[in-house]
Amino acid sequence: KSRETANPAAESSPRPGANKHQDEVTSKKKLCVKAAKEHSIPEDLNKVLENKVFEKVLDLSYVKLSVVEMMCLGDADSEGIVSKSISSHSDLIPGVYEGGMKIWECTFDLTDYFSEAEIEFTNKTVLDLGCGAGLLGIVALRGKADSVHFQDYNSTVIDEITLPNVVANCIDDGSRMGSGKDRKVSKPPSKRPRKAEGSPDMLNKCRFFSGEWSQVSQLLLSSTKAFPKYDIILTSETIYNPDYYSALHDTLAQLLDKNGRVYLASKVHYFGVGGGTYLFEKFIEEKNVFRTSIVKTIDQGLQRCIMEIAFKDSC
Repeated sequence: KSRETANPAAESSPRPGANKHQDEVTSKKKLCVKAAKEHSIPEDLNKVLENKVFEKVLDLSYVKLSVVEMMCLGDADSEGIVSKSISSHSDLIPGVYEGGMKIWECTFDLTDYFSEAEIEFTNKTVLDLGCGAGLLGIVALRGKADSVHFQDYNSTVIDEITLPNVVANCIDDGSRMGSGKDRKVSKPPSKRPRKAEGSPDMLNKCRFFSGEWSQVSQLLLSSTKAFPKYDIILTSETIYNPDYYSALHDTLAQLLDKNGRVYLASKVHYFGVGGGTYLFEKFIEEKNVFRTSIVKTIDQGLQRCIMEIAFKDSC
């Protein structure tokens, strides 16, 4: 397996990230099965952006999470994940809330890798799995992907964070990722995006899903809508809990095109929950369905890796 050591990064403004290893969470022995749901895109896009404040990172707009959390203490959070997260003093509650209201640091590792490795999204079908803010899928969308689907465990995350982020970026004038240091600088909060008129072409390429992975997979595969399997699946910080490995592995096996690629970003080890890069790699090897390669290692701070996954018999 190839391993590339990252060069020490130049100093830059803090990114809106967080460390999952700080959350000591008691792991459940069984994965809670949360029903899958497809979220329709409202005709009035202004309602999606209503009461949202946006910031910029990676030349992308994203909702200010503290404002969303404050709004979700009211009626916006039908799942009650914000109040439960606050009362439990944790950003992870297995089977209830899976951290989608934070932007975790491996997201930025993966977006950096897209540029370094010149990952090509043009005309590809892409899934942002465990999407949270949806930044990975938005980058693919701006990279001229043919279609991008977004999935998160929690419906509140899709409605209050992912969908507004995608809408804001689809109506934004920018059509390309930033370059150089601009990609790494978190800019001050911006004004709310201008009013949306109609449905932008990029938004028509998107679909949004919530629910547990196996349930979403079943929903997609049983749909009457045409469903081409994904050329690229992007996922970041989704292997922190070993209890979820079987469901994740099976979902990748069911939804990835025979010659597709998965790009997974993760910490080497997640303290408190026990998962990590090499444990998942070992799990995959035992299943004997995929081949894996560690394509980048980041040693700054907690060690992190980017893994490429493909079917063993793929091109």
